[in-house]
Amino acid sequence: MPDAVTVQMVEERLSRPDSDKGAVLDGFPRTAMQAKAFDELLEKHGNRVSVVPYIKVPDDVLVERLSGRWMSQSGRVYHEKFNPPVVKWIDDLDGSQLYQREDDKPETVRHRIDVYNEQTAPLIAYYQEKGILVEVDGTLSIEDVFNAIKRAVKETSN
Repeated sequence: MPDAVTVQMVEERLSRPDSDKGAVLDGFPRTAMQAKAFDELLEKHGNRVSVVPYIKVPDDVLVERLSGRWMSQSGRVYHEKFNPPVVKWIDDLDGSQLYQREDDKPETVRHRIDVYNEQTAPLIAYYQEKGILVEVDGTLSIEDVFNAIKRAVKETSN
């Protein structure tokens, strides 16, 4: 989707009343052009990005986490290491065959990481220069990562 269309969609969504006190965005912006256009959009409305949490995880850990995910036909999610079924590739509850989505296969995950490094990683420096990037160790527990992000958001809202 073109950057201009994406920014326009975000602008429309942020114009709704439930966004009056701010919003948390996940997956946007993805490119430098989107980030700059978003900054201009916010400035036009007297707002700004206050904090950008960067959940840093080594590539090999990302591949392990994402490529280990298995799905059941009913939507249950397993992971070969972190939440394995009792019998490999078999759903614990209904005995059906588990499958791996195409976008969870190791080669696809590596490609997604390459695209991220090419298109999105430059935003790290962009937001560091603005002084609003907060690096969070994504190898910590889910609770610790969540708490670190909560602290970063709270510190910027005071």
